[in-house]
Amino acid sequence: MKKILILAAIVLAGCEKVVIEDAAGLSQNEQNVVLKVTAGDRTTRGDVALSDVCGRLSVAVFDADGTKVKTVAQSVSDAGFGTVPLAIMPGTYTIVAIAHNGTGAATITSGEKVTFPNNKVTDTFYYYGQVTATKERQDVAVTLKRNVAMLRFKLTGESLRTDIAQLKFYYLGGSSTFSPRDGFGCVNSKQTEYRAWSDDGVYEIYTMPHTTEDVLTKVTVTAYDSGDNEVGSAELVNIPVTVNRVTNYAGDIFSGGGAVNAELKVNPAWAGVDDYTF
Repeated sequence: MKKILILAAIVLAGCEKVVIEDAAGLSQNEQNVVLKVTAGDRTTRGDVALSDVCGRLSVAVFDADGTKVKTVAQSVSDAGFGTVPLAIMPGTYTIVAIAHNGTGAATITSGEKVTFPNNKVTDTFYYYGQVTATKERQDVAVTLKRNVAMLRFKLTGESLRTDIAQLKFYYLGGSSTFSPRDGFGCVNSKQTEYRAWSDDGVYEIYTMPHTTEDVLTKVTVTAYDSGDNEVGSAELVNIPVTVNRVTNYAGDIFSGGGAVNAELKVNPAWAGVDDYTF
């Protein structure tokens, strides 16, 4: 009798459908869309692994009515970073993917509004597109493209003062909120960034232009010593910024001076660089 009971238990177990959960909390039997995310717009290298450029990924899925039905947040320390398995009903959906280097996950409210922790803009890539899901599993290649402009300062001369502990960059004219549908910044932001003193005098800040080519109407750079006392300040106006381009400003910023004509150069990680001096 004991052998019969054991045999029956084995048979029942063999007939039972086993559901295995993966790291994303979805069963392998349910995953019908798997996004394979890479980063593009790297002119000399082509598409690269997402982990090469960004540390965080947020994905939102919207149905035909615009209702958000799925959200996924990943960090570079997660296993399978850049691979996003989704379990969704058959139908057509809008996919929004945002990759960046901020301190937390981006908030994807809709296809027209994405915000970032503390409104801080870092190097950022995005995707906005449609996918049609069926009952069968499909792998979908998703290539993100950069949506930010970089403003890089290179301090020279007397501005490389050893008593400077921190620089504050306050700038107007860009955006810290993004519309994936349109591909541009969608608000007029007042952005503030602090950077610790750098021995090489190089500081980088980001913004999301409202069009392919835009301007920062005003940038105020303030230097502070270790006691938070102001030891230098400069103001720049109408600085050109372009999506996926670097605008370089180099010079002795705290000694005055003006901008000269831009010289176009190619940067291997960006579409190009525009150089200016103070």
